Amino acid sequence: MLHVSVYPEAMASKKNAYRWDGSKIRALRRHLDKTQAELAEELGTRQQTISEWENGLYEPRGASTTLLGIVAERAGFKYDAQAPSDRKR
Repeated sequence: MLHVSVYPEAMASKKNAYRWDGSKIRALRRHLDKTQAELAEELGTRQQTISEWENGLYEPRGASTTLLGIVAERAGFKYDAQAPSDRKR
């Protein structure tokens, strides 16, 4: 299980937080070859929460967003880490 306190530099800037939608969370989980329950344990949340994110009922926020980014980067999962509001048009 990851602990936020281990990664203070990653938590420093909410401004650069990436917006995770259901399809990207599912793609990350499949890239990791994990079940919803296994990803939930790694993030310190419930399996139901992962399911709700993947099905678009809710989106992760705060520390969950940061932890998803950390997991993705550690796994070599390619995603656009720039926040949608910061993208150049």
